[in-house]
Amino acid sequence: MHARWPHRATAVAAMLVVLSAWAGDGTRAQQAGAGAAYPDTMFSGLKWRSVGPDRGGRSIAVAGSAARPLEYYFGATGGGVWKTTDGGTTWSPAADKFLKTSSVGAAAVAESNPDVVYVGMGEVQLRGNVIQGDGIYKTTDGGKTWAHVGLGESMAVARIRVHPKNPDVVYAAVLGNPYAATEQRGVYRSRDGGKSWDRLLFRDAKTGAVDLSMDPNAPDTLYAGLWEVYRTPHSLSSGGPGSGLFQVGRRRRHLDGIDEEPRLPSGLWGKVGVSVSPVDAKRVYAIVENENGGVFVSDDGARRGSRRTTSAACGSARSTTRGSTPTRRSATRSTC
Repeated sequence: MHARWPHRATAVAAMLVVLSAWAGDGTRAQQAGAGAAYPDTMFSGLKWRSVGPDRGGRSIAVAGSAARPLEYYFGATGGGVWKTTDGGTTWSPAADKFLKTSSVGAAAVAESNPDVVYVGMGEVQLRGNVIQGDGIYKTTDGGKTWAHVGLGESMAVARIRVHPKNPDVVYAAVLGNPYAATEQRGVYRSRDGGKSWDRLLFRDAKTGAVDLSMDPNAPDTLYAGLWEVYRTPHSLSSGGPGSGLFQVGRRRRHLDGIDEEPRLPSGLWGKVGVSVSPVDAKRVYAIVENENGGVFVSDDGARRGSRRTTSAACGSARSTTRGSTPTRRSATRSTC
């Protein structure tokens, strides 16, 4: 397990450098109002290819830093944390001596200090053979050593977001135990690097947080996708009145739909994904599992639409939809 995995990936490393530079330049140009456009022919010679490591299984957690364009981490579902410092030419296991569980569901590198990395344990893509986790781990020396920093009963951590200027402020979307109702669900925050956590958003014991996105201009404002889901060894029930889209930190809630959908769909909601544009924080995307689901977008920070208040336990959050009692097993599932 501790062997390094060489690959002929010089071209891929170069591609990562080019893409990273292009992404950074493009972002700065758009932020400056230049609106620079790049012809498709500029990228016609670039093709995706595997950069390893050569192993079976899946990965749903990957993180990197703009300050170190060749350094990345990924979490394997059953294989721990891996790291590359050469754009994927070689990979090494980075945390085997420190992790007590093996399946990684989330990873995040602190923008202000790339040596600080958080990983959340437990898979949230709920197949019949998922492995539960034991909370959050953290390194402050680029993966040389790791420490357990809380949420030990979370079972499945879906997403981690770190404040762009303060690596001690970190948020975690916790799905919780997929096999039973539990109170250890929702969106959590730590302001001391994981020494303590407070819960910002909780819906009910059957609904957990499956996605989390941060407003780049106001890092204390986040959007959270909640998912009411129940797994057994032989079945999956996706959807219920707990599922919905929430905003943590400010008042508001609704996205306009792409194409024919004027608003977010009504009725039974399942899995929800959400992402705020890093270029324009008013642009918010959502993926909704629903009979009329799909991809939805708002260009005003999700301010338009109706408000529906949730229970007092949710604090200032308000839901876009209440849904109805589950009547079917699963709709078209997103993978966010």
